[in-house]
Amino acid sequence: MTKGAAFVVGGTGGLGSAICRRLSTEWDQIAIGYRSSREKALAVATELPNSACKACPVACDLSDRASIADGIRETVEQFGAVGTMVFASGVDIAQPFVSQISEEQWREVIEIELMGLTRIVSATLPYFRAQGFGNFVTVVSVANYCFPPGDALSSVPKAGMEALGRAIAKEEGRYGIRANMVAPGIIDAGLGAAFLTSLYSPDIWETQRKRIALQRFGRGEDIAEAVAFLASDKAQYMTGQTLIVDGGFSL
Repeated sequence: MTKGAAFVVGGTGGLGSAICRRLSTEWDQIAIGYRSSREKALAVATELPNSACKACPVACDLSDRASIADGIRETVEQFGAVGTMVFASGVDIAQPFVSQISEEQWREVIEIELMGLTRIVSATLPYFRAQGFGNFVTVVSVANYCFPPGDALSSVPKAGMEALGRAIAKEEGRYGIRANMVAPGIIDAGLGAAFLTSLYSPDIWETQRKRIALQRFGRGEDIAEAVAFLASDKAQYMTGQTLIVDGGFSL
């Protein structure tokens, strides 16, 4: 039986909720991290396919160290341990070229995504070390392997998130701690679904679809499967790795 709870940061989003649903088929306990809407987190909890899985909403504001610490402590008190920490949160942004990105835009994304992850890691590591086990799974971006123009605001912070994951893997493996990443391609869920309707024209997205070897955009479930694998004992000898789940977009 899987040890401890799975904590999903950003568990109310399109990808996060898909990840919660998938994890509930293997994990007995899930903490659904949310920033402002407890109601959305409760709704995700009611949608889990495994009714035997105990799920609880946990407030987790990535800009607030105290909120993060309280959320993790609450989860440990309720479930006994956190077995995996999944980071599936992101910022709703446009796709400006580098020359058009303001310092304020850089700060917003870096503050929530990269700095948010560093806060999660700092608050979680002491628990993982004390337990002697635990792993991080972070959702990043395929843009760090196949860069589409206009994606710097998203991919630059995620490059830092990947580097942090590799650092954790190298330095914390001796304590039984793993860290891996999942890099989605174009996904028709969450922020990706919003991009498909709000950015560019249908013709441009159709051209992008044809670039993909499998000739379709990804689903939230595709990413959730990869996250569930890395969070499981099936991946117990994998650490510091990035799984590219893009249907062949980066080929």
